[in-house]
Amino acid sequence: MKSNRAQKGKGGKKELDAGLKYSHQSQNVNGFEEGVEFLPANNSRKVEKRGSKRWIVLLAVVIFIFLLSLMVGTLVWHFNSQNARVQKIFNGFLRITNENFIDAYENSNSTEFASLASKVKEALKFLYNGIPALGPFYKESGVTAFSEGSVIAYYWSEFSVPQYMVEEVERAISKEYVLSLPPRSRSLQSFNIDSVVAFPTDARTAQTTRDNSCSFSLHARYGEVTRFTTPGFPDSPYPARARCQWVLRGDADLVLSLTFQTFDVAACDDYGSDVVMVYDSLSPVEPRAVVQLCGTYPPSYNLTFLSSQNVMLVTLITNTVRRHPGFKAVFFQLPKMTECGGRLTGAQGTFSTPYYPGHYPPNIDCTWDIEVPRDKNVKIRFKLFYLVEPHKILRNCTKDYVEINGEKFCGEKPQFVVSSKSNKITVRFHSDESYTDTGFFAEYLSYDSRDPCPGMFTCKTGRCINNTLRCDGWADCTDYSDELGCVCNSTYQFTCKNKLCKPLYWVCDGLNDCGDNSDEQQCSCPAHTFRCGNGKCISESQKCNKQDNCGDGSDEAGCESVWTVPCTTHTYKCLDGVCLSKGNPECDGKSDCSDGSDEKNCDCGLRSFSKQSRIVGGQNSDVGEWPWQVSLHVEGQGHLCGASLISSTWLVSAAHCFVDEPGIRYSDPTLWKAYMGLHDQSQRSAKGVQERGFKQIISHEAFNDFTFDYDIAVLELDKPVEFSSVIRPICLPDSSHTFPAGKTIWVTGWGHTKEGGTGALILQKGEIRVINQTICESLLPNQLTPRMMCVGFLNGGVDACQGDSGGPLSSVEDDERMFLAGVVSWGEGCARRNKPGVYTRVSLLRDWIRKKTGV
Repeated sequence: MKSNRAQKGKGGKKELDAGLKYSHQSQNVNGFEEGVEFLPANNSRKVEKRGSKRWIVLLAVVIFIFLLSLMVGTLVWHFNSQNARVQKIFNGFLRITNENFIDAYENSNSTEFASLASKVKEALKFLYNGIPALGPFYKESGVTAFSEGSVIAYYWSEFSVPQYMVEEVERAISKEYVLSLPPRSRSLQSFNIDSVVAFPTDARTAQTTRDNSCSFSLHARYGEVTRFTTPGFPDSPYPARARCQWVLRGDADLVLSLTFQTFDVAACDDYGSDVVMVYDSLSPVEPRAVVQLCGTYPPSYNLTFLSSQNVMLVTLITNTVRRHPGFKAVFFQLPKMTECGGRLTGAQGTFSTPYYPGHYPPNIDCTWDIEVPRDKNVKIRFKLFYLVEPHKILRNCTKDYVEINGEKFCGEKPQFVVSSKSNKITVRFHSDESYTDTGFFAEYLSYDSRDPCPGMFTCKTGRCINNTLRCDGWADCTDYSDELGCVCNSTYQFTCKNKLCKPLYWVCDGLNDCGDNSDEQQCSCPAHTFRCGNGKCISESQKCNKQDNCGDGSDEAGCESVWTVPCTTHTYKCLDGVCLSKGNPECDGKSDCSDGSDEKNCDCGLRSFSKQSRIVGGQNSDVGEWPWQVSLHVEGQGHLCGASLISSTWLVSAAHCFVDEPGIRYSDPTLWKAYMGLHDQSQRSAKGVQERGFKQIISHEAFNDFTFDYDIAVLELDKPVEFSSVIRPICLPDSSHTFPAGKTIWVTGWGHTKEGGTGALILQKGEIRVINQTICESLLPNQLTPRMMCVGFLNGGVDACQGDSGGPLSSVEDDERMFLAGVVSWGEGCARRNKPGVYTRVSLLRDWIRKKTGV
């Protein structure tokens, strides 16, 4: 997850009557008496002609005066606009070369600080007055802080600049200056400064230097962690429309490590959102900005940043009145890195950017010289690579980059390989003075150039992949070399016009999977017709005509207007019994039912943290990313199944989890414990985790433990849970809710990470897609019922497995709200090719859930 003006005018002319004109009056024109005489009638034309001249002369005079006024007004406006004064604030820093830093300079209220600051301001005034482009417009300067080296002064300077001079002033201020001429002021004798630099600054940021109401100064101590928060955290929101700053210091020759443990400010938008900036400096200048943050981050997200020196500046500018708690942060000092990189030898090994997986520090260069055995070649495999700048990155990677074999790499990249033609290779990493990222993690490998990937397929990039991934419809090589020159398997693959192979169930799903749209071209209906969701073609005139001509309601579901229609299995029914033409209207933020019932009970399916059976081929989830995920434990056996929280007292799971076996009655609610808010199975007593027992377990009365039809159960907790940032319910879909083929859905759980493997400690997540029911039935003949849905990939790779049973299949809608599309049920093995996972279709069992739970 947007006048024309017309003017009319009219004029007229009253003609002079022919004949005699007589006046008893005389008119004084320009000081002369002019009498009016009798004229013969045959001079009437001459009279009219003379009157016309006067009118033309008068009009010309008026036009001349108007044009003259317009010209004068334009010149005045131009002069005023060009000379209109603009306030320009510049932040900067300079080095005092003949001073040594003392502790008193940390205290802005000390006499030592005031004395040195006075000299700096006088020096700046002297410097700027000597520069023609700056001196006439200079107003004042202020010193905000000092730091080591010998002494660095951080300052702001204000100029009042005519509009037409702004660009010239900015060019002049951007140069680096050295005060080389002897000062005229006696107070500046033997006061030496150099490296005077300044940068244009947002006037809002400059306000922080003059308002100390939300300004803090902190100094790290050896071996200690210092904590700080936004004002009022966590009991009240940070102040609205505030300007706050935290000056962070460490001891000389050390660097600082800053971590935001909790971060929740107003969401990022284009309308002046609240923003936190971190600078590798005590002056808020863009070229020294380390990171810009806004929005909300889960606690597990990496928000650790390093400085290149012993100071840091954190600023918070709030432009909204939204209520957010703010942040909690810690920082400490650590030794400055004396060297970065080194010599690496051996057949293989790993290396990474400094402080990985934290953000690497700014202004650093590292070089690794890698050498493998002489009879081998060497290649570098970058497993993770994040060198992203918030601004546009040039193709030649002029800011942060990795350089190998004369080629530079930057930005965000999937796993890739770089190889050499010998047993040696050099990797150089450069970080400039501004924005940093988490960097890279890489391994170096030795290989035989005659057979670089023994028993595997070699991508043109040098990456090795399993031969089974060749021509499977998925680009496992970043250059697509594993999918080029393939012969598609017509049993389960579609051949695109560009010769790529794609899964058959992606054909006609409304998505351009081939890249040339050939998988969708054969799906179109004739001209002036509409293609229904079930593939049927109807006349365009039958679309949005308040009748279900398609048979599945798709011709009425996407209409701009919503109206009542006869109730069918495809329509949404309001509480008052009225059915709507709109598809999936529940909890979409728009009240479509006249009684508002489609938007009732919608406090569900939203996550405090959103980033963007075990899960085979999945990845670790973030804390709080799936707040409805529940872990079900049996005494003495640990985690056995998953479940989904649908209210403060009810869960949904799979009925097969509670089938009795010889020696143990899994249907006994007293054997089970439910853990909500759990992320790591080894930390069930962690803060935020809530444990509950069960009052009752209700499996569907029609559940068949041979076919797994109606594989659903609801569980009542012995006492309600308290909702939090990591515990929230998921929305239940209406019985008419549709999840079309090709739709992306997430499966989560702590089950086995591979078939026959062991369970995961960290909650896993996997992104899969709904498979066309007809194709799935052809792959699993005589095994599916209408209560089942296939979700996964036909080529395998990502799937649920043992221990994931009963867990949620979460489907996200347009407003980021999640619905429980399915329950993990069964499958043939885990993540096998052409054996997708099978899930209980929750929408068809919605009425049963409501009957048993009231939810």
